[in-house]
Amino acid sequence: MTTIQNTAEINKNVNEVYAFLADLNNHEQLMPENIYNWSSTKDEARFTIQNMAKLALKVEERVENQVIKLIPSEKAPFEVRLRWELQAVTDTITIAKFIIDADLNMMMKMIASGPLQKLVDFQVNKLKEVLG
Repeated sequence: MTTIQNTAEINKNVNEVYAFLADLNNHEQLMPENIYNWSSTKDEARFTIQNMAKLALKVEERVENQVIKLIPSEKAPFEVRLRWELQAVTDTITIAKFIIDADLNMMMKMIASGPLQKLVDFQVNKLKEVLG
């Protein structure tokens, strides 16, 4: 399993960060330009990654103010799990960590790990910008 992650310090209360991330409709704001055909509900999101794949993700688990886990709701090109882990530092500062666990063979790892890391980095930075 390949783990790709990044962390940001968000200047918001953990309740606000969790409320934003718990609703998949908000995740479109965190996506880079190479994501299109976006559609979502509170619990599910579907989109296409340019030159890569179509993905449909659903919420597997929510633990209030701590974690949101996402898994594919349809067959994905490889086994993948995404999760946001939140940690309150103070009443106004939250640490948000975005983690992608992907089951990639060596060939897929060479092709996909760079774009996946860019996606994680982009989303974490965008979350900080949007909620900043």
